[in-house]
Amino acid sequence: MATFTLCSLVLAAQELPRGAALQSLGMSISSLENPFFVALVKGAEQQARRYNPTVKVTTLANEYSLDKQIAHLERFTAERVDLILLNAADAVKVEPAVQAARAAGIVVVAVDVAANGVHATVMTDNLQAGEQACQYLAQALSGQGKVIIQSGPQVSSVTDRVAGCHMALKHFPGITVLTDKGDGKGSRWGGQQLMQQHLKQYPRIDGVFTINDRQAIGTDLAARKAGLKRLVITSVDGAPDIEQALQQPSFIVASASQSPRLMAERAVSVGFELMQGKRPAKSLILMEPTLVTRENLARYKGWNDAGK
Repeated sequence: MATFTLCSLVLAAQELPRGAALQSLGMSISSLENPFFVALVKGAEQQARRYNPTVKVTTLANEYSLDKQIAHLERFTAERVDLILLNAADAVKVEPAVQAARAAGIVVVAVDVAANGVHATVMTDNLQAGEQACQYLAQALSGQGKVIIQSGPQVSSVTDRVAGCHMALKHFPGITVLTDKGDGKGSRWGGQQLMQQHLKQYPRIDGVFTINDRQAIGTDLAARKAGLKRLVITSVDGAPDIEQALQQPSFIVASASQSPRLMAERAVSVGFELMQGKRPAKSLILMEPTLVTRENLARYKGWNDAGK
């Protein structure tokens, strides 16, 4: 016969469907300086207001700090918000704070990156995004050359993109990966600094895959300042900045696009359904990326297009 502790019974009771209105939404995301997260927040706010025009939305940036994020979750738990959207700084170490929120009867949905203990996760298929971008990179190099995989903060989206890139490049024996180390911080400045280091370290670099568009733009700037004549750069995001880069002379040739607005809208919808006692068919919901290139840019709707 199964046995239950008092704690497990309390948790089970608090997990019962409430069917309540969405009165308050708390979001802990990585950065409010990154346009990706700005678009994500906007999408979440708009979807939440479709359920309740007067919903209270609180958005806090953790700047990839686990300590800050835990403080955010503790605040949301104390305030008894109805729904938390979590962009995890550390998928594993954030779990106790997630479980505390759940024990308080709060629905927690991870968005963009994975997090242990959440009710559901909504994110881009980052393995596929890395694979798309790096297959295009290898093809642009005609299957030959020396390539750098430029990493970033070690969240699941980044590690998946790097893994996806390796999956693609293993099919091109003429491609040599010089390194997949180095943290470009997910920023333009970080990408520029990392590329400057790599240019000093390696006498020949033919291609670079960066884990997001901001790093790609910094990498492109460093390469042009160094006087490189030829380089192929691909990345992930499909950000407004990359649209401009693809329209102008640059080394950037493609980006695997994701839609932060739709991702956030879906996350709020899943969270609201969970509040009504309706569990999604799958707890991990992956959104398919689309490769944006110079050739198909005119058909790309972009992050700010509500119809995307």
